Amino acid sequence: MNNTSSPPVLSGIGLSKSFGSTHALDGVDIAVRAGESLAVMGPSGSGKSTLLHCLANIERPDSGQVLLNGERIDQLREPDRSELRRTRFGFVFQFGQLLPELPAVENVALPLMLGGTSRREAERRARQWFAPLGLEGKEDSRPGQLSGGQAQRVALARALVAGAQVVFADEPTGALDQATGQDVIRMLTEVTRTQNTALVVVTHDRTVARWCDRTVQVRDGRIVRDAEADAGPAWTGVTAGVTDGVVR
Repeated sequence: MNNTSSPPVLSGIGLSKSFGSTHALDGVDIAVRAGESLAVMGPSGSGKSTLLHCLANIERPDSGQVLLNGERIDQLREPDRSELRRTRFGFVFQFGQLLPELPAVENVALPLMLGGTSRREAERRARQWFAPLGLEGKEDSRPGQLSGGQAQRVALARALVAGAQVVFADEPTGALDQATGQDVIRMLTEVTRTQNTALVVVTHDRTVARWCDRTVQVRDGRIVRDAEADAGPAWTGVTAGVTDGVVR
């Protein structure tokens, strides 16, 4: 469990965002700490995806501030915003968003290579994630040869390989059957916890939210509930292969 007395690694203060006459966010305050997993829930159109996009520096809020390690990031120039997303944040989407023409190991290594790491070193670091995530032997498989759960675990490895401080997951189990979805969210929360990485998960599924340390409920662009998780599934520690710090 994260240290609740530690300062937040990522926070949003007074975030507001409108699209035309629609107020997607209305003065939202939110924070997440290193190693903490936060589920963001709410009905369709509640503002939960807009909140994730503002925190991840994909969208700029109309007003308010987004801080990473206490430093404001919402006013960065676009090249710096792009660099920050590549080096400090990781992303897991509903459908994985893997490049179909590349084998799994190259998909994982891509953020490192885009940052200037040599292909050989990037692939070496990428391969170290496969066994801990139950993907041993899948390094050279292309996305079309992977199951949905395997593809999401490859996406998780890609999100973490460069040492992200925060991972954003937007409906990461939405395209999976229930059993596979539970396996993916278990692994997602366990790996980010062992890496001391903050995790923000947008989900409509309460069984997914139960794996997270905290859940916030969003309605009409406002947070209406922020609570510690109820007694949820026990941490199984199956990701022991990555418990000794960030895999390199």
